[in-house]
Formats: sequence, structure tokens, C-alpha cells
Amino acid sequence: MTYRTLDPARLLSTLDRLHERIEARFANAGLSRLCAELIETARASTQEAARLAAPNWPLRIGVGLIILSGIAAQIAAAKLLRLETAQNNIGLLGNLEAAVNLLILFGGAVWFLLTLEERMKRRRALDSLHQLRSFAHVIDMHQLTKDPTALLQERAPPRRMSKFELTRYLDYCAEMLALIGKLSALYAERVRDPVVIEAVTEIENLTTGLARKIWQKISVIGAIEEGGAP
Repeated sequence: MTYRTLDPARLLSTLDRLHERIEARFANAGLSRLCAELIETARASTQEAARLAAPNWPLRIGVGLIILSGIAAQIAAAKLLRLETAQNNIGLLGNLEAAVNLLILFGGAVWFLLTLEERMKRRRALDSLHQLRSFAHVIDMHQLTKDPTALLQERAPPRRMSKFELTRYLDYCAEMLALIGKLSALYAERVRDPVVIEAVTEIENLTTGLARKIWQKISVIGAIEEGGAP
């Protein structure tokens, strides 16, 4: 057991316990169903992050064979140019230009092949991170209508949540947002790609900002309780 990296199993266990708490208090609420969907997405995300961390040996072997074939083709082409038998300077310059063009094209092809695995993993990681970002916005929509000032107003029909229930609901939303941030951080640990790390940072900033709004609402509820409001 290490405390230097995130443990996917513990993240999933924390989500399961959170879902049990939500289900026990808000069994028929959409938040419970949303948390269940988040658990399924989290399982897929942890498996995907683990796959991205592992080397793609079939792809690497294929790329290696293609590069070796390209090197052999370059050697064969160099023999055909016959720079030493060029009849004049014009012929020599033409052969040199052809050789340089071949080297440039080969270098570009090698770079494309060597970065192919990284780009494929980047695309898969960004697709998974997009799902987590969407979940964060959906959670924000669930808490958006939970207005603490409604506790001070008489409404018809009467409000459905007490101060305690509203606090718990908002707290659950904040916990889900925090766990989404940690799930996204799994990709930053396993895919050391600058684009992926930047996307993870954006999600963590997003979830932190949304959670900050929720805690402001919880603070308002606390102020209402201290003021003795019903």
C-alpha cells in the first residue's frame, strides 16, 4: 500500500459508500440515480486509465518493424543515387537534393509513428475526461435549484426539504464533485501527456469552483440556523 498515488479501488469504495448514504436519505431523488451512473463511469474510467498506463506492445512492435523497413529502404535508395559517379555538378546537386528530401520525409514518418501511441492514448483520455466534465455540470444543475433562502419563505406547496436535509443534499453534491476531480487525476498519473494534464487541471478547477458555490450555500444555511429561522 502506498500513499503517493491514488488507489482506484478506494475511490470506487468511497463512491459506493456515498451512494449508500444518498440512497438511504434521498431514495427517490435524481441525485441517487446520478451517483449510480457516476459509479459505472468511474469503474470504466479506472479500467481505461490502467489500460492507458500499460504499453501497447503490438503497436510498438509494428512501428518498430515499419521503421526498420524504412531504414532498409533508405539504404537501398542511397545506393541507387550513386553520388560518386555523378558526371557533373548539376547531377551531383540533383542527387543530393533527392537524398535530403528522402531523409526529411523519412524523419517525418518516423516522428509520426513514434508519437502515434501517445496521440492515441491522448484522444482516449480526453474522451473519458469529457464524460467526467459532463458529470460535474450535471451535478451543478441538481444543486442549482436548492436555494437556502427558500427556508426563510413560506411557499405553496410547502418546501420539501428541512435545513438538515438540504445541507446533506448539498454536501453530497460537493463530495461527488470532489471525487470527480480525483477520478480525473488518475489520468494525469498514468498518462504523462501535457494536453491530458492540462485537461485534468481544468476539471479540478471546475469541480473546485462548483464545490465552492455549494459550500457558500451551506454557509448560508448555517447562518440561518444561528439566526433561529424555522
